[in-house]
Amino acid sequence: MARIFLFTKPMGVHSQFTDAKSPTERPTLSGFGLPADVYAAGRLDRDSEGLLVLTDDGQLQARITSPRARTEKTYLAQVEGNPTFNDLAPLRDGVDLKDGKTRPAKVSLIDPPNLWPRDPPVRVRQTVPDRWIEVTLTEGRNRQVRRMTAAVGFPTLRLVRWRVGRWSLDDIAPGTWREA
Repeated sequence: MARIFLFTKPMGVHSQFTDAKSPTERPTLSGFGLPADVYAAGRLDRDSEGLLVLTDDGQLQARITSPRARTEKTYLAQVEGNPTFNDLAPLRDGVDLKDGKTRPAKVSLIDPPNLWPRDPPVRVRQTVPDRWIEVTLTEGRNRQVRRMTAAVGFPTLRLVRWRVGRWSLDDIAPGTWREA
């Protein structure tokens, strides 16, 4: 029976258990008391936060991360600017990036979510508005949401993965985990 754990990755944490590429000590998953012999099914950049699904089942891990499986991943993104529904249409159609056109995403404007404070906080600029959007993808390219929002003129300021497949953050505080 596969073991599945849901972890809320804080900003600044590397989403692996070791970080051999860093010449200095950076926080990794090993500092959060996660069970032995589990591995993250996918990654989140160090400057992104939110849900990581960890499992000891290699086949499940592959299904979650495989673009062919089309596992939905939902992100809450605070973007610079004040996009309208129509401004986000290119995201719903697919955006041309350097590594090819993305699959169409589900995108909507949302009210600011009730999230934990970010450390460090997002830079607030008095003269530049920001807006929250929800983006659901079925692929997982490197820094995809950030590259997509930048491509349409609304750079991402804060990115939180809220859901992967049927699992969501719900009430899992940053730096904590629970068994699914």
